[in-house]
Amino acid sequence: MKYPDELIEKVKKRSAGMRLEGINEGAGPKNPALMIIGEAPGREEIVSHIPFHGDSGKELMKSLASIGLTRDDVYITSAVRSRPYDIKEVFSKRKNKIVTKYPNRKPTKKEILAHALFLDYEIKMVKPKLIVAVGNTALERLLGPGHKISQEHGTVIKNTPILKLNEKEDGYVWSKKKYTIFPQYHPAAVFYNRKLTDVIPKDWQVIKKYLKKEK
Repeated sequence: MKYPDELIEKVKKRSAGMRLEGINEGAGPKNPALMIIGEAPGREEIVSHIPFHGDSGKELMKSLASIGLTRDDVYITSAVRSRPYDIKEVFSKRKNKIVTKYPNRKPTKKEILAHALFLDYEIKMVKPKLIVAVGNTALERLLGPGHKISQEHGTVIKNTPILKLNEKEDGYVWSKKKYTIFPQYHPAAVFYNRKLTDVIPKDWQVIKKYLKKEK
C-alpha cells in the first residue's frame, strides 16, 4: 500500500532520534481474506521491501498454504514499519578486531506509538474481516497490555474494539468499530521453540474453520 506523503513525513517527525531504519509499506489487497500484523521489519525486509521475507516469511507462507491462501490473498503489515536496531561493539575473530554491528531488536512502546498512524491508516483503508496478530507486540498494540499469545493463541476474539491513536496523537483510545482478532504465534517462534511445530499449524486450522463459517 502506498502511504500518503504527508503521513510518511508525519511519522518521520514522530520517530526523529529513534534507532529506526527505513520505512516499509504494508502489502496486500483491500478487503482481504485476513490481515496479518507483525512486530516490525527485519534487515531482510528493509532490503527487499517485502513484508515477512526470509525464513519467517517462508514459515508464514506454509501456514497460509495450509488453509488455502497465498500472499496475494492477505494484507501484511506490522506495528512498526521501520527496522528497530541496536548498536553493539563486538570482537570479530575473522577480522581480529572490534567491529560495530546493528542487530534487529524489539520496538519500544514509544516507537510503536510513533508509528501508530501507519497501522491506523492501513486498518481504515484495508477494512479487514479478520486480523491475525502474530506475536505479543502486535496483540498488545491492538488490545492493550497484558494480552499474551501464549495464553490466547488458537482463539477467536470476536466483536472487540481495538486501540487507535487519540485526537492529540499522544496515546490511544478504543475504536468505535469492532473487529475480530486471532492471536497467533509469530512464524519465527518455531525456530526458538520446537514444541510449537505442532501447535502453530493447529491454530491456523482454527482460522480456516472460522473463514469457512464466514463465507
